[in-house]
Amino acid sequence: MLQKRPQIAERRGRSLHVGLATCETEILEAQKLRYRVFADEMGARLPSRTPGVDRDIYDPYCEHLIVRDEAAGRIVGTYRILSPVAARKVGGYYSENEFDLTRLQHLRSRIVEIGRSCIDADYRSGAVIALLWGGLARYMQENGYDYLIGCASVSMADGGHTAASLYNRLKDEHASPLEYRVFPRCPLPLEHLRSDLPGEAPPLIKGYLRAGAWICGEPAWDPDFNTADLPILMPMTKVDGRYAKHFMGRKD
Repeated sequence: MLQKRPQIAERRGRSLHVGLATCETEILEAQKLRYRVFADEMGARLPSRTPGVDRDIYDPYCEHLIVRDEAAGRIVGTYRILSPVAARKVGGYYSENEFDLTRLQHLRSRIVEIGRSCIDADYRSGAVIALLWGGLARYMQENGYDYLIGCASVSMADGGHTAASLYNRLKDEHASPLEYRVFPRCPLPLEHLRSDLPGEAPPLIKGYLRAGAWICGEPAWDPDFNTADLPILMPMTKVDGRYAKHFMGRKD
């Protein structure tokens, strides 16, 4: 089961394990990591009743995937996972605050939402994200879900020009079929932004797209995080073969 945390050595002296948080203490530690990354590093506005903790109305309904460095006794990476059943209980997916998901209505019983992905600054070498993705893949397989959805963020530090340019470069090659398109509630004003700036996609977005994810529409502006968010949909049947072998154990 996923709760049994497989071990991988990132480098000498580190033993990393991935699995679902099993107690409130682990969830709280993951929420503190989120606050350090999103608020302290990135400057996001995170209203919370508890200082230094990123917690919102979705957290009690989510499962929390964590990577722990057992030698150091600390959580160093996390994703939160919202299942279809949990989404119904809380009233919808977090993504619905940013996008109209009407065209995905027929997929709701098969969609898992992922979000709040972050990794401790001392552990951003690749091993932690590989463990997190492997944990997500096992979660999807064990529970029989078919689609991952989430918001992939691009910084708005330059007013949105980089985000608009990135979307312009990626939209044709990675666009979803029309029947899966979603629509931003607070659209990034693409017509007023540059679309010709060079630059690579952030590592997380690059990883999603290489694995086979679709971009399902134009980016939304998230004022609290000051990011442009791309709506990402990953059909598990579409996962690229290299990723399927590495993360999901497929032999084809």
